Amino acid sequence: MLMYLSKRILGAIPVLIVVAAVVFTLMQFAPGDAVNMLVSDEASEADKAAIREAWGLDRPPLVQFLSFLGNAVTGDFGTSFKYKVPVMELVMEKLPATIELALASTLVAVVIGIPLGVLAGARPGSVWDSMASAFSFAGISMPNFWLGILLILLFAGQWHLLPSGGRTPWGLDLPRITGFHLVDSVLQGRWDAFLSTLRYLALPSIVMGTNMMGIIAQMTRASVQEALHEDYVVTARAKGLSGQRVLWRHAFRNALIGVVTIIGLEFGALLSGAMIVETVFAWPGIGSLLIQGIAARDFPLIIGLVLVYTGLFILVNLLIDLLYTLIDPRIRVS
Repeated sequence: MLMYLSKRILGAIPVLIVVAAVVFTLMQFAPGDAVNMLVSDEASEADKAAIREAWGLDRPPLVQFLSFLGNAVTGDFGTSFKYKVPVMELVMEKLPATIELALASTLVAVVIGIPLGVLAGARPGSVWDSMASAFSFAGISMPNFWLGILLILLFAGQWHLLPSGGRTPWGLDLPRITGFHLVDSVLQGRWDAFLSTLRYLALPSIVMGTNMMGIIAQMTRASVQEALHEDYVVTARAKGLSGQRVLWRHAFRNALIGVVTIIGLEFGALLSGAMIVETVFAWPGIGSLLIQGIAARDFPLIIGLVLVYTGLFILVNLLIDLLYTLIDPRIRVS
């Protein structure tokens, strides 16, 4: 196991370097000048030249990139042009919000998607199958921004049931421990803060989880249908086992490999694709932070966030591979 983990970690290093090189190259060809974000409108050319030299922007692009890589090895992604603070400090401040939203969205998708898929897979061609398939296809097809705006208009604007954006109500004093508001509120016994966080988390997690729910439901349906035609299921039925036990104990358990794979991939996609939802709901995560960095041509912030996204995606896939060993003993033995 240790050898396997070492190989996966070493294999991730070239991926991170290539991603950083591609993003850095694209930023070099982007229109505009990053120096304009560091000086006032009244700054002279001499002032701009001094700022360019102070931030190392006067050096050749290759030298800038190699210098960035050297610092990134130690966890230093540089200083943000826009916020004038270390990029890693900004990331660690905003990352818990994105992870909390992604976990809540995944929970919504799994709780709804898996039962829908099992129900449709166990009764192919039935009314339940048609209804579940229509519901899941609708979830896949709806754009996140459209669904988000629609839910805001209904639940916040029309019915006044849930807040339209943000992470916590104004004036809520919740000392930071882990950065995850739900966890921090439980650790401090602040149930008012816990309920408030749930209210603010509800709409964005539903919006982000809807698309994932449809994909999980379709994958579960196909996997369960395939498993129900395997010989071991026929044997279990011949032994007189109940239909529910055959479905959940034998068919669904063996269909979990494909379902877990898609959950892991979609969770990584949620982390990297939360930018639109975070912008719509004013959620203070790294997705909205990346949008602000792109608008300001904040090179260190953009590259740092992209590398964090890439690292998280690699980590999630590694955890999914390890989870396989708990689901299927044959993988653990091999």
